[in-house]
Amino acid sequence: MAIDVETARPILSHKIGGLSGPPIKPVAVRCVYEISSKFDIPIIGCGGISTWDDAVEFLLAGASAVQIGSAVGEKWTGVFSDINNGISKYMEKKNYRKLSEMVGIAKKF
Repeated sequence: MAIDVETARPILSHKIGGLSGPPIKPVAVRCVYEISSKFDIPIIGCGGISTWDDAVEFLLAGASAVQIGSAVGEKWTGVFSDINNGISKYMEKKNYRKLSEMVGIAKKF
């Protein structure tokens, strides 16, 4: 929740909201890791993804896809190409040919 100190009114129209963006990322990565360790299902990682390495972290934890939310508001749509280009460079550097080769690698350790 946030309150405008000048008007003394809640800033959000529904008064309260959820937590999103970078503060939620460590919890979200943990959830992806734990769920992917117990179930063999496709998982969409979401929560705090604003850079290519955020996205890669979710993939390594077990997500087979990622969602970008709050970062769109911060960087507008350029964030999609930035993240895509960063993932591509990372894959090239690490010799991955397909995203699926990266998914869940961190569970091996």
